[in-house]
Amino acid sequence: MDHQVTLTEMLDARERRAQTQQKLLAENKAPIISFTMNIAGPIKTSPLIQKGFELGKQAITQQLDSLNISRLHCLEKNAPTGNEAIYQVDADPLLLKKITSSIEDDSPLGRLFDIDILTPTGHKIDRTELGLPPRLCLICSRPAKECARSRTHTIEQLQAKTTAILSQAIEDQDSSHAAALASRALLYEVCTTPKPGLVDRADNGSHKDMDIFTFMDSASTLWPYFQTCTRIGRQTCHAPAPHTFQKLRSPGRKAEQDMLTATKKVNTHKGAIFTMGILCAALGRLPREQWSHPDTILDQCAAMTKGLSASDFAGLTEENAVTTGQKLYLQYKITGIRGQMEEGLPSVRQAGLPVLKNGLAQGLTINDAGCAALLALITAATDTNIIARSSLSTQQEIAVQIKKLLQDNPFPDTQTLSRLNKEFIKKNISPGGSADLLAVCYLLYFLENENTDAKNKPTQPS
Repeated sequence: MDHQVTLTEMLDARERRAQTQQKLLAENKAPIISFTMNIAGPIKTSPLIQKGFELGKQAITQQLDSLNISRLHCLEKNAPTGNEAIYQVDADPLLLKKITSSIEDDSPLGRLFDIDILTPTGHKIDRTELGLPPRLCLICSRPAKECARSRTHTIEQLQAKTTAILSQAIEDQDSSHAAALASRALLYEVCTTPKPGLVDRADNGSHKDMDIFTFMDSASTLWPYFQTCTRIGRQTCHAPAPHTFQKLRSPGRKAEQDMLTATKKVNTHKGAIFTMGILCAALGRLPREQWSHPDTILDQCAAMTKGLSASDFAGLTEENAVTTGQKLYLQYKITGIRGQMEEGLPSVRQAGLPVLKNGLAQGLTINDAGCAALLALITAATDTNIIARSSLSTQQEIAVQIKKLLQDNPFPDTQTLSRLNKEFIKKNISPGGSADLLAVCYLLYFLENENTDAKNKPTQPS
């Protein structure tokens, strides 16, 4: 149960904070940024408030870093009396007040931030010293001090508004972040080179109607779709998982239309719209702290798509089967990406992602590890794109061929991959389904290694 603090506890916390600030000022004559949350009522912290506090810290530190403002001291305290952060920095106090006031004023979440600036002498800079208007009320946008003094709004009203602001801000931040990583994964996939039979930085593989720029045109249109999918996941997280998937159908159709408009009717990412959309919705259904667990994400994908193959392929006949996937199901009972997703993408979980991570652990670039992961995926799942451009027997022969290649060398060099590319082009083969799964591997890797993957940027193949 959330701890309800007393007025005495709040006054004691304020006094301790002031003592800490004075001690820092005595030791080092540099201004201080003091950040707390403006939370009405006796409950001053909760998991939701903590997340808002983390976003506030992020906003402050990003501004300091962008201006190369060094932090001399950083102190943080998370107590029942509230979340506190103190930064002593080497910068002009008025500049700091201008920066932090913009953080407070420029977003709804900023209205919950209370950021004070103390000069080296201990003077607290007021907004009026910069000619800024007073802080506004959460509810009615009148000066906050007036509403507080007259108790215009009840504690319950202020708490409800605070919860709404925090929930919306966290949803916005999480959905934007998921969309950015999903788009990044698509760009990493197309830039991974050389990929046998696929578009990459070196050539167009087996494709005559698209190149790397076509893929970039397509990827650039899908960011809003990935954000929508994440929002849908968050907004339906308490409903049964299949309900979330059904909500993706309409946005998915629109995303396909946007893709075809951007590419002049070339299908670059139809498969990725399906797979990555589900991944983003799964992220939305999960709390942020679980995003670094690939198995948890993939289990959520399986739960969302349970029974999908049986539902989508029900009532199929030779007369009404239109798509390649429908025809393959009728002829060979191949469920394709639907079946893969229902099982939680075992090819990603057991082949693609482990190979990607193992390659990086051995010192390979993310490009070269990605090439090996693609080959592993070709052997681990039935790529219906290969079958559509050739035959089932050809797909099976290729899987056996690549499996033997990987047994001899799990991470083939560029020359080997280039020879395989020429062979695929000659046979007009393109493992597009495996490419979509490679993008999934990249997304899961980014999520698992948020703070370290920046070290492994794609480079020209060795």
